[in-house]
Amino acid sequence: MLVNGNWDADWHPFQAKDARGRFQRQVSSFRHWVTGDGTPGPTGEGGFAAQSGRYHLYVALICPWASRTLMARRLKNLADHISVSVVEPALTDQGWRFGDFPGADFDTLNGATYMHEIYTGADPGYTGRATVPVLWDKTRRTIVNNESADIIRMLNTAFDEIAEPAVDLYPQALRDDIDELNRKIYEGLNNGVYRAGFASTQGAYEEAFAKVSATLSELEARLGAGGPYLFGSQLTETDIRLFVTGVRFDAAYHGLFKCNARPLADYEALSEYLKRIIRLPGMVATVNIEHIKAGYYSILALNPSGIVPVGPRLDFLFGPA
Repeated sequence: MLVNGNWDADWHPFQAKDARGRFQRQVSSFRHWVTGDGTPGPTGEGGFAAQSGRYHLYVALICPWASRTLMARRLKNLADHISVSVVEPALTDQGWRFGDFPGADFDTLNGATYMHEIYTGADPGYTGRATVPVLWDKTRRTIVNNESADIIRMLNTAFDEIAEPAVDLYPQALRDDIDELNRKIYEGLNNGVYRAGFASTQGAYEEAFAKVSATLSELEARLGAGGPYLFGSQLTETDIRLFVTGVRFDAAYHGLFKCNARPLADYEALSEYLKRIIRLPGMVATVNIEHIKAGYYSILALNPSGIVPVGPRLDFLFGPA
């Protein structure tokens, strides 16, 4: 991580833990918003007006949080208006790195080698982890926001004049219900798998494991009783949140993170749901299983040998419709 703008070589993926060994996630630091006219958003300062070609996303295809923003960018038809750079999947002793791993990019925009250089470019005295996604402003040459939940919502509304108007990921009538289900999925699954995988005590692991298993069962029942999406016929940001964890589950979380009660392929409704979403226009481009496996299995604290498994078979996801 960065400490007063200097990289601390004692980097590790665990972020933080509480007194009982529970994994704790870092809070995002840059919270400005792009708005239609550049007025301030819910947090941060103003001056970030929605303009075609002005903004750039830094992402990792291994990362579910970053992939959320890629999905929103595609669903809102903003791929021609917001450019993207992809870091390599394997974590290094300086965090995310740009390079020539298949499907990754060099940073031709700012000339950085490591993601932490993007952070110090925005704030030379920054202290914290250099995470993805990052929404970068090419005009002001600074980070707008590094919180995926915020970025999704600004992509959904700020670019109305050039975005896909038929897609509304946060419709007014469903907002309270979306916020509540987002919270449950985050606690039980999105962050739950990390709480299991990075638990440092048996009790913390078993607590997280039970929550992940219960959440998957609840979602299986919900989708089995309705659908095609979590809120019936309306695709929302909550579906994005579930999809990015679901598509990684069998490839990483089931084995490496010890969430191995059942592979997701054994959940009929959830499996059909993932296939339904990945077949939406542009969605398959946001999923790279090779990056996902190479990235997660590069975490030496969890996989000291660095061996990347050949399996699992993901025919249920990528097979014929």
